[in-house]
Amino acid sequence: MARPTLYAAITNHGFGHATRTAAVLAEIQRLAPDILLIVVTSAPHWLIESYIPGDFIYRSRVLDVGVVQSDGLSMNVPATLTQLQEIRTYQNRLVAAEVDYIKQTGAQLILADIPPLASVIANSAGIPCWMASNFGWDLIYQQWGDDFAEIVDWVTDCFRKCDRLFRLPFHEPMAAFNNITDIGLTGATPRYTTLELRRQFGIEADPEKTVLLSFGGLGLAKIPYRNLQQFPDWQFITFDRWAPDTFPNLVKVTDTHYRPVDMMPLCGRIISKPGYGTFAEACLLDIPIISIPRHDFAEAQYLLTGLQNYNAHYLLADNEFTESRWEFLFKPLNPPCQNHSLPKDGNQTLAKAVIDYLEQV
Repeated sequence: MARPTLYAAITNHGFGHATRTAAVLAEIQRLAPDILLIVVTSAPHWLIESYIPGDFIYRSRVLDVGVVQSDGLSMNVPATLTQLQEIRTYQNRLVAAEVDYIKQTGAQLILADIPPLASVIANSAGIPCWMASNFGWDLIYQQWGDDFAEIVDWVTDCFRKCDRLFRLPFHEPMAAFNNITDIGLTGATPRYTTLELRRQFGIEADPEKTVLLSFGGLGLAKIPYRNLQQFPDWQFITFDRWAPDTFPNLVKVTDTHYRPVDMMPLCGRIISKPGYGTFAEACLLDIPIISIPRHDFAEAQYLLTGLQNYNAHYLLADNEFTESRWEFLFKPLNPPCQNHSLPKDGNQTLAKAVIDYLEQV
């Protein structure tokens, strides 16, 4: 009898899609260790490995573009269009190669977050394609005008071929999908105790004066670290490899065994850009977020609305992060607008659905 095998296709965009999918794959592995996980992505192997503790097959492939970015906020729209057009020109070869690979490995299901071509690959291979996301790339590209009209139509057509969408919180309507199941928050959980982390990194500050600076895998080019001098009795934590080493109240985490979610329980608040992974994991752990605005990425409005509804928060004004002296750290946080919380069982719901399907085929 063939081993149950899952082909997990992850978008070529930042680290957030990779980490949230890897958290679900880790849950699948925990509940059903006999399932073979094939992770198909251009995200680094070390990143996936930091979320999935057991064995998996890593297949380095670029299945889509997402958005070309130099950091967590700086987008190159013309380069994005050029690369999308290139993928369309060699789409047939890419699909054929992946179909051959799926037939060789015996994969019975594709789970995608959220390369449009995953559904085309699945249809050609004769297996189902499930997707999981809070937004589709058609939403992003629609904002960029007529130059992207053909791309939007292509992406929408691909999404219509998807057999089932597991729609995450903080979502847009995702109207291109025909079969939608809403699920709870997904994300990783911390691996270490706060005591272990305090000893490892020499962190002594009270949680209310400990702040995680979290701007995704691509970081942020304009973090005004000079402001840390205004808070000598506070502790700041960053994963930015290019952060200066000159501030005694800044811990720079460069060991890839540690992830932002591991450090969150030490903190009284997180300063972040709008991003599903950070927002979801902060909500899972009930840690407040201070978010910078983002007007040029259509997903952001849904993320910020969700943050305001379900988590303690403070929304910064334009340039308040880069041009102020961070007086906002002394301002009171806003409570969530809703009096109920989001379900926190998204990993388990999606993992169980995948396991149930693979056990039946």
